[in-house]
Amino acid sequence: MDTFVTGGTGFIGRFLVGKLLDRGETVHVLVRPGSQARFEQLRSRYAAAGERLRAVSGDLAQPRLGLSDAALQELKGKVRHFYHVAAIYDVGANAEVQQVANVEGTRNAVRAAEALGAGCFHHVSSTAVAGMYDGAFSEDMFDEAAGSDIPYFKTKHDAEVVVRKDCQVPWRIYRPSSVVGHSQSGEIDKIDGPYYGFTLLKKIRRLLPPWFPLIGLELGRFNVVPVDYVVDAMDYLAHLPGQDGECFHLVDPEHYSGGELLNIFADAAHAPRFTVRLDSKVFSFMPAGLTTMLGKLPPIKRVGASIMHSLGVPPGAAGLLNWNTRFESRMTRKALKGSGIECPKLPSYAHRLWYYWETNLDPALFVDNSLEGNVRGKLVIITGGGTGIGLAAAHRLARAGARIVICGRTLEKLEEAQKALQAEGGICHIYQADLADMPACDRFIDQVMADHGAIDILINNAGRSIRRAVEFAYERFHDYERTMQINFYSPLRLTLRVLPGMSERKSGHIINISSMGVVGPPPRFSAYIASKSALEGFTRVAETEFVDRKIHFTNINMPLVRTPMIGPTKAYDYAPTLTPEEAAEMVVDAIVHKRSRIMSDMGRFQQIWNVISPNTYAVAMNSTFRMFEDPHEAKDKKPAALEAPAEPTSEQVAMAALLKGVHY
Repeated sequence: MDTFVTGGTGFIGRFLVGKLLDRGETVHVLVRPGSQARFEQLRSRYAAAGERLRAVSGDLAQPRLGLSDAALQELKGKVRHFYHVAAIYDVGANAEVQQVANVEGTRNAVRAAEALGAGCFHHVSSTAVAGMYDGAFSEDMFDEAAGSDIPYFKTKHDAEVVVRKDCQVPWRIYRPSSVVGHSQSGEIDKIDGPYYGFTLLKKIRRLLPPWFPLIGLELGRFNVVPVDYVVDAMDYLAHLPGQDGECFHLVDPEHYSGGELLNIFADAAHAPRFTVRLDSKVFSFMPAGLTTMLGKLPPIKRVGASIMHSLGVPPGAAGLLNWNTRFESRMTRKALKGSGIECPKLPSYAHRLWYYWETNLDPALFVDNSLEGNVRGKLVIITGGGTGIGLAAAHRLARAGARIVICGRTLEKLEEAQKALQAEGGICHIYQADLADMPACDRFIDQVMADHGAIDILINNAGRSIRRAVEFAYERFHDYERTMQINFYSPLRLTLRVLPGMSERKSGHIINISSMGVVGPPPRFSAYIASKSALEGFTRVAETEFVDRKIHFTNINMPLVRTPMIGPTKAYDYAPTLTPEEAAEMVVDAIVHKRSRIMSDMGRFQQIWNVISPNTYAVAMNSTFRMFEDPHEAKDKKPAALEAPAEPTSEQVAMAALLKGVHY
């Protein structure tokens, strides 16, 4: 028996081809001239079939599928079953393209089946034909479908019109719901339907433990069905006598709300569940006209589009979130009775779908998360790159292929750093500059651009820290001025100098080495934290203005790092700190992932604590302030009596270990 299949190299099609070959049929697959490679993959998949799997050259967009006279002559009268599977299954696709493929393609397939004298035309439609019908939609319903402005829905409905009204050979229609991967292997071709929520679940899993309760929305009701059930049912029903002119809903009898669906996959992903789920109707108190008007406002549209884009959801899919149609399948289940074919329960195979997505289709897999891929050949400026964090970052980036520019006040340190970087095979250029001098900042950037061209990444690392309690700085206003000069005005000047070029190219990254103390202010660092807070404030504002020009800004809330800057402070001799190399990895994280803020777990804990209960946080910091009282501070109060011991007390050691990386 000969069978003809369109879309045989696609997702549903290749499983169907395998099923038909298992029946011993000879399968002729329509292949576009540019898709021969996909057919060869299909042939490799079913190599045992040998010559029973054949390619037929043609094109869905051509009359009678573009079949040659020779092909028509060879196959005429031999084709018992003609399966029309080919279509564009993408709600985000261009409307005109979908019209050609889904409607005109169906018309061309019908004419080809008639020309071949096919015994039966099997049309793979979709539950999308129902449009946005509110209620139960049964297999014998068609004209009752509700209109929809979603092109995919409209074209699938119009394609059925072609089959029902124009097809001159016996026909059968199959309407699968949202087709997901194989229930046993999880295999699927592309992200679609419920898979759009997987990125969200992955992000939540990364941030929160599995037991953390979440609040979500129920949204609409959704139906998903594994591809193996669709193909098994279609194969059985196609060969079942007496079913011509029938329509079959290949769906899961169980429908799920958006919240239920997310929870099923949350369990599969070991992510937190949405324990409390609110019905979206709670927002219906707003007049429909008002919500429509708000939805059309450019800022709201852009924010919504940005959220959808970050989750990998195409614009057209957003309109399906409140899809509330329920699909009846009693006739289909009656026809399948006794066959042993039934739709498996989603919770029984959801883990396989998740695993296949996570290991094969997760968009993060196709993003170059290597440091080399993000910096190779790029020009990176690191201020204060002669020592400490800057030097460690320079080594890390140079090994990844970046062109490094470092600057500093001391030429000898710069030359030593350059020799060390070049010894590793890195590219390093050095510039002596006093960044506390504003005109010197301008000259430095101008000279770098003149010598090396566009600046891709600016790492504002150079800085100074003054550790002094406020009550001992009453007469030292100059401490604040000097700190602001190097920690705020200098990186601000450099940033303003590089932004025009980045803006013109629509590419660039500004990274500020800030402090953990900004999110959880410690005692004794009023000047330092004030300067870093000012820099963070500027960059967060700049980020909102330049996000559409693809310029990234990152503030790294760096914990205490053992660098020459903290050397004079003897209290830190026994404090657990990060090494410069560990700090450099935070810089790498910023470059690769381009997040707005990078911080340690301790920093995140401080931030949450300070937000939730600022009063108790202040008390705790005050306790460390008094516990680690400096000798010069004590002497100003009670000469010798409170002088700090040479060795730390057990309480100080315990506190320092507990607050690793905290400035105190």
